Amino acid sequence: MGHFNSIEIPEPETRESSAAQPAKSRWWLWIVVLAVVAIAVWYYRGAHATSEAGGKGAPGAPGQGGPGGGPGDFMMGPVPVVVTTAQKGDLPVYLIGLGSVTAYNTVTVRSRVDGQIVKVNFTEGQFVHEGDALIEIDPRPYQVMLEQAEGQLAKDEAQLHDVQVDFDRYTQLYKDGVIPKQQVDTQEAQVGQFQGAIKADKATIDNAKLQLVYARITAPISGRVGLRLVDQGNIVHATDTTGLLVITQLQPIAVVFTLPQDQLQQVLVKLRGGGQLPVQAYDRDDTTKIADGKLATIDNQIDPTTGTYKLKSIFSNENNVLFPNQFVNVHMLVDTKRNVVIVPAAAIQRGPQGTYVYVVSGGDTVKIRPVTIAQSTGNNVGISSGLNNGDVVVIDGQDKLQDNSKVVANAAPAGASSQPAAQSNAKPNNPATPRSGEKSR
Repeated sequence: MGHFNSIEIPEPETRESSAAQPAKSRWWLWIVVLAVVAIAVWYYRGAHATSEAGGKGAPGAPGQGGPGGGPGDFMMGPVPVVVTTAQKGDLPVYLIGLGSVTAYNTVTVRSRVDGQIVKVNFTEGQFVHEGDALIEIDPRPYQVMLEQAEGQLAKDEAQLHDVQVDFDRYTQLYKDGVIPKQQVDTQEAQVGQFQGAIKADKATIDNAKLQLVYARITAPISGRVGLRLVDQGNIVHATDTTGLLVITQLQPIAVVFTLPQDQLQQVLVKLRGGGQLPVQAYDRDDTTKIADGKLATIDNQIDPTTGTYKLKSIFSNENNVLFPNQFVNVHMLVDTKRNVVIVPAAAIQRGPQGTYVYVVSGGDTVKIRPVTIAQSTGNNVGISSGLNNGDVVVIDGQDKLQDNSKVVANAAPAGASSQPAAQSNAKPNNPATPRSGEKSR
């Protein structure tokens, strides 16, 4: 029982002092909690105020702000934009198709006689004229044939003369009653035989002369000579299928292109009216005009696999800018929209309620103006209603605008503003009529 004496019981004063010490050491925790709460309240109020300001004045939300824009506009200030002036004029209507240049005439020159090539009178790539000498084949065998035919003709003519004299003599003797009629008839038949032989000899002579002509090969058309297919010294035959050379006529030259079948009647109406449809050839990128021509004809059927029909146009090609099998973009003028307001295509905006533009009024305020598009050609758009001649429209910076926004207007650079598309420098296009196999712009 002695171990109970080792436990020390604290005095009352000691217990009270130990309990008060932890309570005094926690006062700083309350200060931290109050600071966190204060920061949270301040952050919440600031975020709420910012969200309300952004919802009332969000840029690019039409109808949110009143005249002069909402709070966002006031904070952002005037929006810099690029503007141009709408002009009234004529806008051409083009049908666009993908075409391929083809030679107006193509001739594969072949030999019509057998023999050895003794002379080549052209160089590869040379332009030749009709009748120019191209190749000479050894003419000596055909010269010998001509001399033989001429010798046979002389022999038959001499024999004909002999039988003709006998016939005249027998005719006189028959009249005198010396010889019978049968002998006269036999002699007359011999005269006819030799006369026929002489005609055959003359035909043989003509054939030998023709072979001599064929031995000298000339250009059947004017055009450009391609690569030489045979060389001097080779033996050629009239039955050869490869030919000696190919001549392509490049002036004039043709372009065959296709258009959708839905545009057939529009073209037929113009052709029936007796007018010639102007055609322009553009490069493969459809950016640079190469040559001007005219429509020659259209094919007599529609391709059922593609729903397109073929057209053929003719170009003078004086500068030889078009080359056979070259791919080009063909623009064919079929109509012209008269007296429409023309603006750049960049000015047109599209929304749920249709097409519209931003019109600058008062010098520094934009208004949304609904418009009706009559025709699109290249970088220009013809407006039939909604705009007037001289209206200033925005062509760049529309993504930051809304109705009644304040702007700082800058004029478009030279060449970027709307110009009448009837000028020859304007690049035509018709988004309403996409080319075969390509997307409309």
